[in-house]
Amino acid sequence: MVPLRRLGGLLVAAAAVLTAVACGASSAPAAPGASAAAPAVREVKDATGALIKVPVEPKRVVTLTQEDLDAVLALGVTPVGITNGQGIDTPPAYLADKVKGVPVVGNLLQPVIDKVVEARPDLVLAGDLQDQQVLDQLRKVTPATVVTMAPTDDWKLSFMGVGNALNKLDAARKVMADYDARVAAAKARIKPAEVSIVRWNPQGPSWMEKRQFAGFVATDLGLTRPAAQDKDGTAHSMPLSLEALSDIDGEWLFVSTLTADGEKTLEEVRRTPAFKELKAVKAGHVVPVNGSVWSTRGAPLAAGVVLDDLVKALSAA
Repeated sequence: MVPLRRLGGLLVAAAAVLTAVACGASSAPAAPGASAAAPAVREVKDATGALIKVPVEPKRVVTLTQEDLDAVLALGVTPVGITNGQGIDTPPAYLADKVKGVPVVGNLLQPVIDKVVEARPDLVLAGDLQDQQVLDQLRKVTPATVVTMAPTDDWKLSFMGVGNALNKLDAARKVMADYDARVAAAKARIKPAEVSIVRWNPQGPSWMEKRQFAGFVATDLGLTRPAAQDKDGTAHSMPLSLEALSDIDGEWLFVSTLTADGEKTLEEVRRTPAFKELKAVKAGHVVPVNGSVWSTRGAPLAAGVVLDDLVKALSAA
């Protein structure tokens, strides 16, 4: 775990390099006879390196990913348009109570442009959207469309980028300091352990690399991963066969699903000898967790859920 003071410095520096170009506001002069000056804007560099003019005080924010939605809510901003969660036709369940009544403008990274127009955004947070045609369409709705992350960015860096786009860097630093304090308190409550983090798909289980979202939180806690999962990346493995189930074994097995088909497959596998032979199963250390949090990308609110799940299981032991 990187010390709080050093981590704070790293995050601020990274955010400054990747997203902050100019934090000073500038206003375009009003045209002769105009009734009001144009809104004050500032310029930020998004995750693709593009310079984007954004409002100094965004009023109507649309988010296209779960992690951007999580981030803006953590910063006290309620968006005017959101997308459904990964693999589902509703917003992420763990955020549902915070976005009641907020219009859904499409699925994850698949906005319906007409619905975005209806939301009248002055800022669109586009996650890691890479479809240039869609980005061009969004920038016709509002030029302030910001790609907030690269596919390999960790959640902390992306969160600081969102904080900068919203002109809320101080608030973002406070959120991260609070997270670090929770991690420090949690480490005092648990013993070191080896944890396997797995998403069960209809085709079989996939384990997550260490810098994939939930794995990152486990690393912050000082937890280790099984040898097969000790990969410093941000991806999932390919689905494993029953013959390769040893790759998901560990002292603890945190397992999630995203779909009903995945849940059905997991229930069928639970009855097989191969599953029953896993040491985590024999020890009673199999913990079902929320797939919409553990199996996707997230931000501070999701990180808090993963942290609480880990501490609840490991401190009970």
